[in-house]
Amino acid sequence: MAIVTHSRKSAAVNPLKMSQPIGAALAFMGLRGCMPLLHGSQGCTSFGLVLFVRHFKEAIPMQTTAMSEVATVLGGFENVEQAVLNIVNRTKPEIIGIASTGVTETKGDDVEGFIRLIRQRHPELKDFPLVYVSTPDFTGAFQDGWEKAVTNLVRELVRKPENAARKDMKAVNVLPGSHLTPGDIEELRTIIEDFGLEPTFLPDIGQSLDGHIPDDFTPTTIGGVGVEEVAAMGNAGWTIAVGAQMRAAAEAMQEKTGVPYRLFEKLCGLEAGDELIAFLTEISGRPAPTKYRRQRGQLIDAMLDGHFHIGGRKLAIGAEPDMLYDIGSLLHDMGAQIEAAVTTTQSPVLEKLETQEVVIGDLEDLETLAKERACDLLVTHAHGRQAAERLKIPFHRMGIPTFDRIGAAHEVSVGYRGARDLIFKIANLIIAHREANAHVTPDTWRYPWGELAGAEENGAAIATPVTH
Repeated sequence: MAIVTHSRKSAAVNPLKMSQPIGAALAFMGLRGCMPLLHGSQGCTSFGLVLFVRHFKEAIPMQTTAMSEVATVLGGFENVEQAVLNIVNRTKPEIIGIASTGVTETKGDDVEGFIRLIRQRHPELKDFPLVYVSTPDFTGAFQDGWEKAVTNLVRELVRKPENAARKDMKAVNVLPGSHLTPGDIEELRTIIEDFGLEPTFLPDIGQSLDGHIPDDFTPTTIGGVGVEEVAAMGNAGWTIAVGAQMRAAAEAMQEKTGVPYRLFEKLCGLEAGDELIAFLTEISGRPAPTKYRRQRGQLIDAMLDGHFHIGGRKLAIGAEPDMLYDIGSLLHDMGAQIEAAVTTTQSPVLEKLETQEVVIGDLEDLETLAKERACDLLVTHAHGRQAAERLKIPFHRMGIPTFDRIGAAHEVSVGYRGARDLIFKIANLIIAHREANAHVTPDTWRYPWGELAGAEENGAAIATPVTH
């Protein structure tokens, strides 16, 4: 069982974590026709906007209340009111998701009170969905902001069923964690639908940030789950929560609607895939489709092939807690030793990781530990590239942001197929790194068995090798 410790430095160097408001904003982007609104300065929103544009390579809808120094001191009601009115009148959204930032949290703005007052002053907004989440960026991390946003969406938008005894057992709610990519969500959707079930994802960035080009321009999100679909989630037979961060949202759903939930702390790997397929078989009453039996066999074969390259590697990994646990567990199952593990915030899954210590810190901490413990494989997001170059070890990019490669939104690690492909990618990365650093040419290549007895100087004669 891992011991969780905190880095005690005065400042973060090459930060690993991102702030809560950014996590909440991404969650809001999983709703159709949504406009995320950050209550804070323009710089707070600009940072998140640039980060998401560089990662997804897409147009990102995000607005700000543009708090100045004076407005921050005097209170931000007028800024919030004007921002909401401008967004409603100009962009015609279906919902506005509001997340606070450090500057307004320090001031102590009562945004929920602001929303009540806005509805009183503007009756046309009485029933318009305005969902607020408190996300101070001086505490917590990206995963925490996502968790709070999804939990509040459940509390604010999901309707209590009129008849709790009558459930649509084919309908399944899915609450995905922030560590799942749009590609992961689409893969998970396919798996669930193959059992004859009808999943509703909240949030659904698989439909909004998957890189498709809409027929017409829209200033809001171009896909995702609709407000009415979210409202109907209380009629589902089950809720599937992915990642420990989704426990609070699943509990809120159960408390409000009576829908039971099943939490999957990881979905990458053989055991995790077996648990998911077994659960879907149970709730659907259908046997697993033949293709998943074949995919399972392919994953086992990939594990056999890949362990020759991954097994025995000393791994350094830095990620949000749920991704750290998910991917770290797979690589541990492949024989890698987790020597350096750094994360961003507290989570109950950290203690379950197969390593001695997990540090809540930054990428400098990760690099230092990796160097001290002679790690030979690094996994983290794109800001770890300089550390990998200095350490001269293979580097696999994973998580947000990945701005120096394209296709990050379509990476898949869930299910049998996702785990299989991830094993191939990392094993091939290790092979390529070894070949690139071997410096072997026809002139420097040596016969595998060493000196050849009787070999002539020009290499024309080949005799029986001598064992030394």
